[in-house]
Amino acid sequence: MLIQEQRVLEAEIIALADKHGRKRSALLPILLAIQEKYHYINKFAMQEVAALLDIHPVEVYGVVRFYSFLHAERRGSVMIRMCRSLSCDLAGKDAVARQIENDLGIKFGETTADGRFSLEYAQCLGQCDRGPALLVGDQLHAQVKCSQIHTILEQARAAFGVYPLRHAGVAHSPHFHYDPMAGRAS
Repeated sequence: MLIQEQRVLEAEIIALADKHGRKRSALLPILLAIQEKYHYINKFAMQEVAALLDIHPVEVYGVVRFYSFLHAERRGSVMIRMCRSLSCDLAGKDAVARQIENDLGIKFGETTADGRFSLEYAQCLGQCDRGPALLVGDQLHAQVKCSQIHTILEQARAAFGVYPLRHAGVAHSPHFHYDPMAGRAS
């Protein structure tokens, strides 16, 4: 990381500490904000957060490693998480997972060469009665079938700006949400 990039990141972390406070209770909100912007939390950021909150860097690292939605390594712009609970296994998770891997050309635990998509398993997405479940960014899909994967990935590409959009009125924003039930962006 270049010194200039470190200074920018340091200023952003100070602003986050000013916003959320400089107590241990601000640790998760600050880490989540860093994760949202950069898609991972590097060692420099962990050290800066630790210094501002007056806690040991190992504690910050431990929190990043403990929570499955926080990452110490670079991830794709769009995280795709597949539930791997027993109920999703019984509902056909393996076939859906293979279809996702085939469509993206990567295996679970990997990121596409263009840095756009990362695949990982999640222990549970809270949809045990509607498996298999899939979380694409922050969009939950339940009772997913192999035949739906192509459409789900196309919606993610459009929603997250992975390629130029063909549909008018779709914004390029990390906070953009596609509502598959309504068939439109919100």
